[in-house]
Amino acid sequence: MRKLFCALTVTSALVFALAVHAAPPANFAGTWTLDKSKSQGLNPRHQNAESVSWVITQTEKDITIDEKMTGGNPPAGAPSAGGPPAGGPPAGGAPAGGAPAAGSGGGGGQGRGMGMGGPRTFNLDGTETSTDTGRGKVVRKATVSADGKMIELSSKATFQGPEGEITTTSTDKLQLSADGKVLTVNRHSQSPRGTQESTLVFNK
Repeated sequence: MRKLFCALTVTSALVFALAVHAAPPANFAGTWTLDKSKSQGLNPRHQNAESVSWVITQTEKDITIDEKMTGGNPPAGAPSAGGPPAGGPPAGGAPAGGAPAAGSGGGGGQGRGMGMGGPRTFNLDGTETSTDTGRGKVVRKATVSADGKMIELSSKATFQGPEGEITTTSTDKLQLSADGKVLTVNRHSQSPRGTQESTLVFNK
């Protein structure tokens, strides 16, 4: 009887653990506006923009983030304080499709919204996605926490530069407030320019 009880206890624990692991991710979908007053470590593009927003769409299979910026340019010659937008080409380069990067001219300061290299899509089953931008390759992967409350989005971009291969990496950890109205993104990015830690706070 004791052995049977122990076996049932172990089985119940395993079932509970699997149920927790299988918790669906929180719903991050919506339009989010960057709150500069609560954010920290913003790069010049974000700091000098009139507005920054994330439009997030989410299904059972994937999550897509489309970052848009309106107005504002960083100071002439200013570095991007840690590298390019998450998963994007090196700072100063053109994103996929040949459009100028936000803050690099091309009407960025004329009040029109500009995407930061196009939408980023991540599979929620943990599998990687690979995109050929024409100038290099971007590999993306999403990891959902066991309780589903946090999504970690990692991007690795590899491009050919004048002096050889350039690699940039970025990890965004997304979490919602209890009421679902505030999105906090803890970002770690690394490029030939150095490493940057920043916190982006968005309101819905």
